[in-house]
Amino acid sequence: MLKTGILNPHINFLLSRIRHTNTLVIADRGFPFWPQIETVDIALVDDLPRVLDVLNAIRANFGIGHAFMAQEFRTANTPQTLQQFDVALSGIPLTLEPHIEFKKRVPHAIGLIRTGDTIQYANMILESA
Repeated sequence: MLKTGILNPHINFLLSRIRHTNTLVIADRGFPFWPQIETVDIALVDDLPRVLDVLNAIRANFGIGHAFMAQEFRTANTPQTLQQFDVALSGIPLTLEPHIEFKKRVPHAIGLIRTGDTIQYANMILESA
């Protein structure tokens, strides 16, 4: 029985298949469903868990070489929210791009983890190192 780290077997299985330069999407509750990629839905209720909860949980054992987010994230959220994401992504190169361009990257991901997050444009694509 696992006692530490990611306890969810579906997330463990997904993470174990991601290799160098593969991508993983961590999305909010309203993000569209993409039938061509594996989705692990862990949304429970509004804001449980959040995108940052998942990011913080996987960071210890998942090498992130680059992150992508929609540039609209910066204009749609409070300075406090922006600061929380800046801290969580510290040391990871971040590319902000139009949401339409961001979504074009999604079908190439190995998988998607859907959260209950209600923060606008909180979605991120993580490229493995």
